[in-house]
Amino acid sequence: MRRALAATVAGMLLTGMLLSGCGVPTESGPRPLEPSVHVANPDTPTADTSLPPGAAVEKLYLVRGNQLVGVERRVDRPPTLERQLADLLAGPTEREQDGGYGSALAGTDFILGAQLESGTAVVTVGGTTIRNDEVLAYGQVVCTLAARDDVDRVRFVQDGQPLEVPRADGSLTSDPLTSADYVTLMAVR
Repeated sequence: MRRALAATVAGMLLTGMLLSGCGVPTESGPRPLEPSVHVANPDTPTADTSLPPGAAVEKLYLVRGNQLVGVERRVDRPPTLERQLADLLAGPTEREQDGGYGSALAGTDFILGAQLESGTAVVTVGGTTIRNDEVLAYGQVVCTLAARDDVDRVRFVQDGQPLEVPRADGSLTSDPLTSADYVTLMAVR
């Protein structure tokens, strides 16, 4: 009987030592968990209302250092092209900023809108966009929109005419772009 009691006590002590060393702090009761980033737009109609809240993923490309980084946000429904572009232009959330993310689009208002034409997102640009980080700004737009299932490529227009924009290598093109044009700027995860 003593041996059984000693083995039980030794087992309890060993379990206690293992649990206390696992790095998980003990708490006196349950605590609420902080939810994922949540973006909701009740004004935007959706084709699929069967999704539970936060069930869709919105992928945006933000800037960290001098690289483009894909960030996923949980949203109520798959965003429209316009909603996703508006979220990109709004910049990183406070939490994303705390994580070191920024935007080359901050403080700009050169994007007037976008529409989808047979798999090509046509982005209308107004005014001038002369900035040191212009390549990152265009890369953010192209990579964000190209991450959508319904977008194969992105084209920029100004005053109804094709606009030449920089690729990652510094060359200018008015041809439709894909994420591959900015792959050298993308952070490797």
